Amino acid sequence: MKAPARSALVVLLAAASAAVQVGAAAPTRPPEFTHERASDWINSGPLTLAQLKGKVVVVEFWAFECDNCLKSRPWLEKLERDDAGSGLVVIGVHTPELRDEHDREKLDEAVKRLGIHNPVMVDEDASYWRALKISVWPTWCLIGRDGLLLSCVPGEMDLNDARSSQVRAAIDMMLKAPAPAA
Repeated sequence: MKAPARSALVVLLAAASAAVQVGAAAPTRPPEFTHERASDWINSGPLTLAQLKGKVVVVEFWAFECDNCLKSRPWLEKLERDDAGSGLVVIGVHTPELRDEHDREKLDEAVKRLGIHNPVMVDEDASYWRALKISVWPTWCLIGRDGLLLSCVPGEMDLNDARSSQVRAAIDMMLKAPAPAA
């Protein structure tokens, strides 16, 4: 992505994320996913950021009993429906908040009940949460086709509010950017 377009994205994301964000000053290389065992992934084998280069990645930090996470599902489902064929990949990172959320069977049941089909990394030890300095559920980290983290935007996303529309516009801009040369 060219510098002017990246600058426009950063401004758009800064407006969307308000006070708490990561990466708005300048895109950075995000930390690698912290879980490499197959048992720490649902709906896929272990993934690496290198495997996702060339895709626009939305990393969703969530917990299955988090009310704001559940209220954000319609926004996320629409995003996936609209853009899955355009190079968008959603990676869920389930970082437990409450005691029941540490129960793997309950997590598996929640993934099935909620109809989640995208890869989910089970961040039981909150290692990826800490690596990205996340502080609220949900948080949405946006990684461009070049593999750089543009921003992490905290909070609930609603289909009809201005902030989620700004985040969606930033994702749309990222999807229009050409894939990096190999």
